[in-house]
Order: sequence, then C-alpha cells, then structure tokens
Amino acid sequence: MSSISFDDLKAVIGRCIGEADGQEITEGDLGTPFTDLGYDSLAVLEIASQLQREYGLKIPDEAIESMESPQAVIDYVNTSLAAV
Repeated sequence: MSSISFDDLKAVIGRCIGEADGQEITEGDLGTPFTDLGYDSLAVLEIASQLQREYGLKIPDEAIESMESPQAVIDYVNTSLAAV
C-alpha cells in the first residue's frame, strides 16, 4: 500500500481506540487537533503504534508528537510510504 486515506485512518482509529466521547470523526475534522476531538496524547500514541504495525513504518517519537490532527497523521504516513 502506497498511501492511506481518511477512511483508512478512521478504520485504524476505530480498531485501536474507538470513538472519542461516542462521536465519529468525519472528513470535516481532518484539521481539528486531536485534543479538540477528545483524543489525548496516549490515544495518538496508540494510533501511531497501530499504523506502524499495519504499514510496517517506523514513526519516531518526535513525529508522533507533531501529529496534532488527523490530517497531520495522514500527511506523515503518506510521505513515509512514498519514500519506501
């Protein structure tokens, strides 16, 4: 797989942490910070860990810290996959 979409990320989030506060994220939330969506830093770490397992990526801690929104995650993963 050479890229992930919003739906791919949404599926990863659902598998590893579920919905925050019972609310499903939508494409309109792509630029919204995870904290505003109800996900804390541990949740973002879980998302990154799941992406590493599913896509065979190594995501450094510094990169995880910069993944502040769903769009930032998609951008990082797609850039990393394109470089492989």
